[in-house]
Order: sequence, then C-alpha cells, then structure tokens
Amino acid sequence: MVAAGTLGTPTASAATRPLRVTLPPPTGPHPVGTVSLHLEDRSRPAPWVSSIPTRELMISIWYPAAQNPCRAVPWLTPGAAATFLAGVGLNSTQVTLPDTHAAEGVPVARTGRLPLVLYSPGFNASRVFNTAVVEDLASNGYLVVTVDHTYEALMVEFPGGRVVTGQVPDGGRPVFAEAVDIRVADFRFVLDRIADLDRGINPDVHQHPLPADLKGAFDLGRVGMFGHSLGGATTASTMYADQRVKAGVSLDGSAIGAVAAAGLDRPYLVMDTSGKGGMNNDPALREFFSQLRAWRLAVTMRDSAHYSYGDLEILYRRLADLLDMPQRELEEQVGTITPHRAMAIQRAYPLAFYDLHFRYRGHLLDGPAPAYPEVLFRAR
Repeated sequence: MVAAGTLGTPTASAATRPLRVTLPPPTGPHPVGTVSLHLEDRSRPAPWVSSIPTRELMISIWYPAAQNPCRAVPWLTPGAAATFLAGVGLNSTQVTLPDTHAAEGVPVARTGRLPLVLYSPGFNASRVFNTAVVEDLASNGYLVVTVDHTYEALMVEFPGGRVVTGQVPDGGRPVFAEAVDIRVADFRFVLDRIADLDRGINPDVHQHPLPADLKGAFDLGRVGMFGHSLGGATTASTMYADQRVKAGVSLDGSAIGAVAAAGLDRPYLVMDTSGKGGMNNDPALREFFSQLRAWRLAVTMRDSAHYSYGDLEILYRRLADLLDMPQRELEEQVGTITPHRAMAIQRAYPLAFYDLHFRYRGHLLDGPAPAYPEVLFRAR
C-alpha cells in the first residue's frame, strides 16, 4: 500500500541533476514485448464513485517477443509518473523514473501456446510496481497480464492522458474485504477478455492495435496468478471464485473472506517477510494455509520487510537520501536485505513455482538452496 507522502519530504539540498532509477534486466532467454489495453465492463458500475455507470480498467500484457526492443516503454506513462512524483513531493527535475526492458507492440515469439500469469498489485498501489518480476516471467516464456483496479489504485492513466487517482475511504479490513470482492470481479472479467484475445477479438475500447501472433498464444488451461499484499489476498479469493486459475503465489499477502476458512484445492506458494506480517502475525493466513489441500509451501525472505517485494524495494533505497528518510524508517519499509538479493529471490521462486506446476520441471522448491540462503522454508 502506497499513499501520498509515504516516501517522506524532499530535502532542500536536492541534487540539480535528476537522480536516475533503473530496474534490473530480465534473466530469461527472450526479449520482452508489452501492450496496454483499455477495457470497459458495461455490466457493472464503477466502485467507490457512484456517478460512473461502467467499470473501466487498464491492463498490460507482457510477453516473450520475437525481436529485441529498440526503444523500451517507460515504467509509468507521463501523466501517471507526474502524479506519482507529486504524491511523494518530487518532480521530474529531481528524479528520472525507470524505463522497462520491453518494447511496445512488437510481435509475440512463435513458441506455441504460453502459460498465462495474472498479477494484482497491493492496495492503493499500481500495476507497474512489480515490473521487474513481471518482465522476468515474460522473458522466461510466460504471458503476464497486470491489472490496475481503478479508483482504488494509486493512479491510472487512460488513453488521452486522463489520470484517475484512488477514491477509497479509510476503513481497514472491511474496506479491504470490499476491495477484494471488486478485484475478483475485475479478474473474472479480464479472463473473459483474454479468451476473446486468444480468438483474435480485440476488446480494447479504442481498438488499440494488437501485437502480431497474440491470437492463439494463450494457454488457458495453464493460468496462474500472483499478487503483492492485498494482491495476494486477491489471488487466493480469485482462485476460490474461479476454477480457471490453477496455481497461485502470494507475496506478503493475507487471505480475506470465505477462502480463509475454505482453503483451496490447487497449488499455492506463500512468500512472506521477517517483518510485521506473514505467517507469524496473521491468523487468517495461517488458517488459510492449513486448509490448502493440494501442493503448498510457505517460505520467508530473511531480513526483509513488506516492500522488499516489488520495485519499491529499489525506489525506496534510491530515493531515501533525496527524501531525507531515516535509516530506521527505510528498514521498516524494505528491511536490510540488499535490492540485488531481494530481486533475485522474488524472481526465482515464483518462476520455479510456475515452471514446476505448468512445465513440470525444476527442483528449487524441494528444499533450502545454497544459492538463496536468505530463504527460510517454513511449512509444506
């Protein structure tokens, strides 16, 4: 969850040259392509804003590409970037936000039907906040679809430059539960539109051009999902509501609603932190885990905190001095693990999970690995 002011207040001695933030390149054998689509669900009104009669979403599709990108798309679109920076008291003269490693609209690599992985961000966050992991999955042969949950998301930019910010009231767990229900409906709608895409039907409101060879690229029998924080709870609840999702990963998330007591009958990986949340401090998550009836595993990333998962691990550390963030506050957000190690772990373990259950290969999840001493195996 990221709110305005979370990152602190800029110091008076901010550097005149913009501080540049970069993301690590993907590790897989494929270059990466991406395309963003504007979807509209006319069967539902907008949540949180009663005057809007339809549900609008922005999604991005990430995929193994047939050619290397000559120009990568930015991490955030211009209007969303300006909104994000203003929310933390900065601007583009102080910070240059990352580019991705993906080219827009390039053809999909001809490698047969590809497993699909859905991504749901944290509460009051953005679909771009886990780009480093999303790109890595795509570079390793997965189609990944990221979703912004409009009016709850920190900011969403629609075609034409319209930026919509979060409108969710304070309210704690009851609001989170309502948000999860809305998110589940979002993902069920998105899955229907992905089925359209696989048949060659363009669901984009503006008929934005689709990448060549996207038709027929989705293996809708191999659908996974992952999410950070409330996105982890969304993953569990979406799997409970929709049998199309075959395997799930939670990055320091919980379980909210009926799924906490009911559990699931499909593979599930819990990755938590050594911070305030996780299996140690979340009774609902422990109950949910105890009710999992298929393959299951819980691991902890040592020396980590809630935002050790996702791109904010990198942004917090790069911006800490500029924002005069005390070391104690920084460690409360991202722990003491280095960004390099945090990124390596959160890329390796979800990839190994989907490879195991969708491609039937790999041994990383068999037990503790010397290459990842920071990962503690907690329960099976």
